[in-house]
Amino acid sequence: MILVDTSVWIDFLRGANSRERRALHRLIEEEEDISITEIILTEILQGIKEDKDFQKIKGYLLEFPIYRPQGVETYLKAAQLYRDCRKKGKTVRKTVDCVIAAICMENSLTLLHKDRDFDLIETCAGLKVLRT
Repeated sequence: MILVDTSVWIDFLRGANSRERRALHRLIEEEEDISITEIILTEILQGIKEDKDFQKIKGYLLEFPIYRPQGVETYLKAAQLYRDCRKKGKTVRKTVDCVIAAICMENSLTLLHKDRDFDLIETCAGLKVLRT
């Protein structure tokens, strides 16, 4: 199962010409197993300006499996990921990325992203990422 980060969905919805957007398009066309998290759902939808587009995109996204934090353990794992990176001299900029990475790791998901924070977490803590 591949979890698709907000950074890729934004490119997809804007029609950006990025490797990651093309990879997501290919995954959808090939009916691969892709998913999101609750926080990714929130991040995507908060950026939609028009009500009509909001309803359409919300309906589309809700068709994908949505992974949730497994409780306080997810947040403890996220804190540990941040700390593991700091110990190696790398600083993750956004706490939410640590939470998304923790959800991926708890559920053995592979992450498709376009965000350098996840590159740090991959290097420092072994997050599985899809290379495009």
